[in-house]
Amino acid sequence: MNILFIGDVMGKPGRQAVHKILPEVCREEDIEFVIANGENVAGGKGITRDVAGELFHAGVDVLTGGNHSWQNRQGLQVISEERKVLRPANYPDLDEVPGRGFRVYNTPSGYKMGVINLQGRVFMPPIDCPFQSVSEILKTMKTETSNILVDFHAEATSEKIAMGWFLDGKVSVLIGTHTHVQTADERILPQGTAYLTDAGMTGAHDGVIGVQRELVLKTMLTRLPIRHKLASGEVRMNGAIIRLDPLSGKALSIKRFTQSVNP
Repeated sequence: MNILFIGDVMGKPGRQAVHKILPEVCREEDIEFVIANGENVAGGKGITRDVAGELFHAGVDVLTGGNHSWQNRQGLQVISEERKVLRPANYPDLDEVPGRGFRVYNTPSGYKMGVINLQGRVFMPPIDCPFQSVSEILKTMKTETSNILVDFHAEATSEKIAMGWFLDGKVSVLIGTHTHVQTADERILPQGTAYLTDAGMTGAHDGVIGVQRELVLKTMLTRLPIRHKLASGEVRMNGAIIRLDPLSGKALSIKRFTQSVNP
């Protein structure tokens, strides 16, 4: 079973890239299931029902989130009501926190695919422990399926690598998101888990992680707050393609994916 993970979709340029590239990739690579990080899909921060619908129409099966998922008021209702939209599972387990951080989905060929969304704590908001949270989730999810992908939305590479070793043999795939820069360390860990520190970004790559470079430079030089705007220029879709044994849940291969949008 081949699955595709798409790195952080950054605003309209990222959504357009998914529309233009995803159908062809799914045909060429015989993709069974598509997961994309969607915390930046609406104007660079947050999510709305309309933009989520755009990506589902393009062929995305599940949208995961992160620390920016909450930065659009419309997004709170989407996170609460749409079962194909996840938010990090290790936010406090309170009624005031909408949505779910993990679910099991059916694939077209009849297999079950578990998706877990976690958020790191190094240089990030101090929420619940992702290591303890995922351990509890797996106690129930493993009774439904062995095919499990984890999107670990984290800043520090050390924390992502540590999570990879922690989950080796317990999940099929551990892919990091959040930094918007694709890493070159894809591998199959010894116990059969596919690992990549960061899937990268789907959006305009001529700025600074999707934002106009002039504005970012001004912020860094002056230290004054400046409203960020999405970058333009070359648009790319980043991600990874993973082949799983759907009976054992072990990963057979992982390869990075990057493709520019044709002008």
